[in-house]
Amino acid sequence: MPEFQTSPGMRDILAPESARWRRFVQVFADTVEAAGYEQIIPPLLEDIGVFSRVGEATDVVTKEMYDFVDKGERHVALRPEQTASVCRAFVQHRPTLPWKAWYSGPNFRYEKPQRGRFRQFDQVGIEVLGPTDPAVDVEVIALGWRFFQALGLRQVTLRLNSLGEPSDRSRYTEALRKHFGDHASELADETRATLARNPLRVLDSKRPEDALVLQSAPRIDDFFSEAAADHFARVRAGLDALGVPYTRDERLVRGLDYYRFTTFEYAGGTLDSAQNALGGGGRYDGLVEDLGGPSTPGIGFALGLDRTLLACDDEGVFAAPPTSVDVFVIDTTGGFEATVLTDEFRSAGLSADRAYDNRSMKSQMKAADRSNARVAVIIGSDELASGRAVIRPMNGGEQFTVSRATLLGDVLRVARGSEPTPTPKEIK
Repeated sequence: MPEFQTSPGMRDILAPESARWRRFVQVFADTVEAAGYEQIIPPLLEDIGVFSRVGEATDVVTKEMYDFVDKGERHVALRPEQTASVCRAFVQHRPTLPWKAWYSGPNFRYEKPQRGRFRQFDQVGIEVLGPTDPAVDVEVIALGWRFFQALGLRQVTLRLNSLGEPSDRSRYTEALRKHFGDHASELADETRATLARNPLRVLDSKRPEDALVLQSAPRIDDFFSEAAADHFARVRAGLDALGVPYTRDERLVRGLDYYRFTTFEYAGGTLDSAQNALGGGGRYDGLVEDLGGPSTPGIGFALGLDRTLLACDDEGVFAAPPTSVDVFVIDTTGGFEATVLTDEFRSAGLSADRAYDNRSMKSQMKAADRSNARVAVIIGSDELASGRAVIRPMNGGEQFTVSRATLLGDVLRVARGSEPTPTPKEIK
């Protein structure tokens, strides 16, 4: 066993899976940039205060952050999520409102690794700062839905709820505290611990012993102000107008304290119900103010890359792309022909590779097969002396010889399939 290996909850992502990750982000970028979102790349490291503002009662803050005092005596943390970083960036740079931003990249949480959940995990997400219009909520939710469609997923479900205005949420939280407190003896030990920190999170419990108490819990709808009820009705009507299906879930709450009004979550229909959340988000009016900025409403979501790819695997969609090159150069002359030709092909827009260490023709042909190249270009001593090269289509077509002067054009045509493979011939 190697002396050094990845730490628990960390892993190496090798090809072809790394290419799949890159394509995942590209599909997301294409989806949201078509709606006017622009990329932000926040730092991995922030002052711990940026994240402590999300709620002292959350596990993210109390248990899961990788935080330390750096060499400048600053208390910092690796980001556990990126919404707070985006809001910090807004306070610092004040871009024009409405600000529509998207992001991707790794976050860090010290939690127990499990299937689809790691201590270093990647997310993609969007945030919109400025508008309170329910149409923005609809756009954000629909973009997440369209992204899953673009990946080919068809068994994703959308759960939707609202936590109302801050005063609504406060009154609802107190009603839950009383209800669960009155029935504390009927709750699981772990649930009672959650109750002491955040009564809202008790609604997340999937423990069988909590089911009856949860079933009789107060309903958030009974605490909505008129404005909150109207906002939620308009969000639902907008999703209906777009044909985005959803399920109303009155028990859906988000794990961070800054959420208000709309909350939502996407779930993978093929995943285990206890670990099926692909991502979610909601409106978080108040977070910008907590970070020292002006009153600025916001809404967004974050989607987990790992679980979404697990859902893709289950549905048989969005597979890792095959690793391949357009051209593989086989050079048995021991000189620089392979070096020159691969550079020439790459400059022309083709992907090209070669073998090294002056290996035999047989060994280099095996390497060409492994590369999944469309075309092999062969240079031996006879070809070098006569200024020629052999083109071998790797799809089973017959090889043919061409002049070195026309090699690039002939390879481009064969590799790109713009013309049929020429009839075998000798160049005199």
